[in-house]
Amino acid sequence: MSINEKEFIERITEYKQYLYKMAFLYVKDENSALEIIDETIFKAYLSYKKLRKKEYFKTWVTRILINCAIDYLKDKNKICSDIDEACIKVEEKEYVDLYNGINLLNGIQKSIVILKYFYDFTIREIAEILNISDSTVKNNLHKALEFLRIQLREE
Repeated sequence: MSINEKEFIERITEYKQYLYKMAFLYVKDENSALEIIDETIFKAYLSYKKLRKKEYFKTWVTRILINCAIDYLKDKNKICSDIDEACIKVEEKEYVDLYNGINLLNGIQKSIVILKYFYDFTIREIAEILNISDSTVKNNLHKALEFLRIQLREE
């Protein structure tokens, strides 16, 4: 085992609970979250040598996890598109709490809300993770919070 492999394993082990919680917030299912983590670790391992600044490991692996979660959800939606149409009609009638409201957000807004309010990342850190500007983070956060206020008020 090389020094890079050992270092990678130590880093991933340090953040495994964090990664699981983050993945679970996206999919609300233990097995799906574990699939996302597997994919994240695989992709991170393949490109770990390219990571120039090791102090940004958490930000870097979070970006990979978010992309894996979004890809997973897109693939799941393609497979279940007919079922989803029926589910959307049912969901509109159901009680929408905060977690369900977050699930209704689009991908980037959902990521921003999760990173900001579940993991206490700063606007700057979120911008780095998602590779967008600070103003885009602020704008999407504002839109997401307004959407959630409306959803929760209606219920």
